[in-house]
Amino acid sequence: MNAPLLFAPDATRAFGERMSRALGVGLAPLEEREYEGGEHKTRPLVSVRGRNVYVVQSLSGDAAGSANDRLCRVLFLIAGLKDAGAARVTACLPYLAYARKDRRTKERDPVNSRYVAQLFEAVGVDHLVALDTHNLAAFENAFRCSVDHLEAAPMLADHVARDAGGKAITVVSPDFGGAKRAQRLQELIAVRTDADVGFALYEKRRDGGRISGELLIGPIAGRHAVIADDIIGSGATMQRAVRACRAAGALSVTAFATHGVFAPGVERLLGPDGPEQLCVTDSILPTRLVPGRGLRDALTVLPVSALFAEAVRRLEAGESVVALREMERTPR
Repeated sequence: MNAPLLFAPDATRAFGERMSRALGVGLAPLEEREYEGGEHKTRPLVSVRGRNVYVVQSLSGDAAGSANDRLCRVLFLIAGLKDAGAARVTACLPYLAYARKDRRTKERDPVNSRYVAQLFEAVGVDHLVALDTHNLAAFENAFRCSVDHLEAAPMLADHVARDAGGKAITVVSPDFGGAKRAQRLQELIAVRTDADVGFALYEKRRDGGRISGELLIGPIAGRHAVIADDIIGSGATMQRAVRACRAAGALSVTAFATHGVFAPGVERLLGPDGPEQLCVTDSILPTRLVPGRGLRDALTVLPVSALFAEAVRRLEAGESVVALREMERTPR
């Protein structure tokens, strides 16, 4: 009875199964029923009274369901678990929808990230764990319940370090807003390898959907460029950065994003203008990619399910999840 209960709705069941294996706890059974007009219900098939409960749901959309649908389903499930007497419910969200809309950029703009936080709080969630949200400060300020933020950068640093050898590497931020994220990756690669690891920043300005800016600051020529971002949507931002690095004399270009949303237009990352390697995590399965167009062959998917499992283990042991992030700063 002391073991935590882990639930994963069908949309994220594959991720939940990997997480459960890493945690050593089987997935708890759920009943999911569909009704006319798109209505639905989700019911736990075991008692949750007095238990610590974890719910895994990636709030991404694809042909099988929208982000809105998956958000609604996880909110109803959390509310039902609280009504059924769960002692504590933690939402584990590999991808948190609406995190990009975290401030007002135009008159009367909504702040959707804050509204999503209010929805989770309204159904009684006790704790929330998310991976690489768009803006860490905005994420932490949006929620009044306790939250933990996980990052995929240590996994990417391990991936880069395995092939680094004595190569000179430059970590590139494709815009000003991602500079801290890229510098964090630079720091992690540096403690994992003896390679010369530099940092570069590419200018990006957005006006009415049009992207501009051509300034690239930092050492690129004769080095291996690693472009780091949190999300790949249409691929326009990443493609611009890839093209700029090649023009500046990069020997090779690897592109990394935690969340592969892969909106229409991502095909622009194919062909000679695309990176030699494209890396994402399994926070969102690449279900939007069209088979046979070559992108799947160039794609490397890094699993983050074990990272969430370790976060759950630490929460259950009363240990700090922040320490899981901070320990990665220490040279090995």
